[in-house]
Amino acid sequence: MSDPGPGSGQEPAEPDEGSGTAAHKSWPPVGRRTAAALAVAVVAVGAGAYALASSGDGSSDAKPPAAKGPTTVEVSAGACGRGWSGATPGPQVFALRNTSSTAAEVDLTDPATGAVYGEVEGLAPGTTREMRVVLGGGSYAFKCLPDDADAVTGPTVKIAGASTGSGPAAVPVTQHDLIPVALAYQQWITAKTVELTDRTDELKRAVDDGDLAAARDAWLPAHLVYERMGAAYDAFGDADGAINGSGPAPSAAGSAQDFEGFHRVEYGLWHGESAASLRGPADRLAQAVHALRDSWPQERLDPAQLGLRAHEILEATAQSELTGRTDYGSGTSLATARANLDGTRELLTLLRPLLASRYPDLPRLDAWLHRTQHTLDGFGTGGHWTPLDRLGRQDRQRVNSDVGQAVELLAPVATICDARRTA
Repeated sequence: MSDPGPGSGQEPAEPDEGSGTAAHKSWPPVGRRTAAALAVAVVAVGAGAYALASSGDGSSDAKPPAAKGPTTVEVSAGACGRGWSGATPGPQVFALRNTSSTAAEVDLTDPATGAVYGEVEGLAPGTTREMRVVLGGGSYAFKCLPDDADAVTGPTVKIAGASTGSGPAAVPVTQHDLIPVALAYQQWITAKTVELTDRTDELKRAVDDGDLAAARDAWLPAHLVYERMGAAYDAFGDADGAINGSGPAPSAAGSAQDFEGFHRVEYGLWHGESAASLRGPADRLAQAVHALRDSWPQERLDPAQLGLRAHEILEATAQSELTGRTDYGSGTSLATARANLDGTRELLTLLRPLLASRYPDLPRLDAWLHRTQHTLDGFGTGGHWTPLDRLGRQDRQRVNSDVGQAVELLAPVATICDARRTA
């Protein structure tokens, strides 16, 4: 992610579209963490940490209570959860010991609802890993999920006290939950491939006619259609490189023709190439787009990847568009960032039924996405966009800050929507 420069160090409780003072936060989150102040709470350690949202009071200087434990807990089909019989409310540390002959996942759950408070994946036989959680009053049980075997739920342990003291938890999202989302998104992408084909054909016709001014006008609308389809890129295979591949750094003008697709045509249109020299790249781009449209109905999205993609779209935007790494002359990086935001929101719309009851910070994420849209829209008028290198220091800080905060709030979406076993 690009450096946003110095910030105020204060994040508004609700985004104020006029202030632009929200502090940029690095990703992954680093620094001081408390149970009360986490924006992203990691409630398990090791491979497969389960990250959830937790609202806080902002008092990041407060020290958390000392964790209780470690309490050694057995992980096996015959003795899942053995070793833990009770606790007082507050932070807990469990030393999970796999005494079986096969690797296993282990979750700390609410046995009534199935909500997960902590998770450790890939616990190998004979190994021990810690799980750190915050527990209030309530009922809890460890669930052991051995590889290639049914899940086993251990004994229920009750903790007396107020239930409000517990850390974040969420009911697992399963592959079955994500299939309708994948099917709906697949249909949306189908419509976009048709629009992409039409727009790209307009670009090709302008190049074929030798009208480079019209080609420059047609390039951005076509390119933005593709950018909005970001969550499906992995399913496109080699077509993605042929359509939107990046070549050498834009500053390396002498070698910036060793790539294909939209950026190759962009480079030529804004670096004085003739229409004759651009006909080949434009034709190959159109062929790749037509091939994608024709082959897409036979492709299948991986449902388990959709939550991750919702986070990665804007994460990649921060790393590429907001650093100028993908601007080959058009000066439209902010337009691309705006299209990527559209793609993120489309996927979130489809995931929302799964997130509404699992992600308490979803309204806050919505507010920051709205703020980011408002910020980016301020740099585009009538199809013309301010080039990234012409932004003033304050505007550059605000763009980086808004996108960075949205990326951070999207991280729990990726984790919550990571398909999990429940049986």
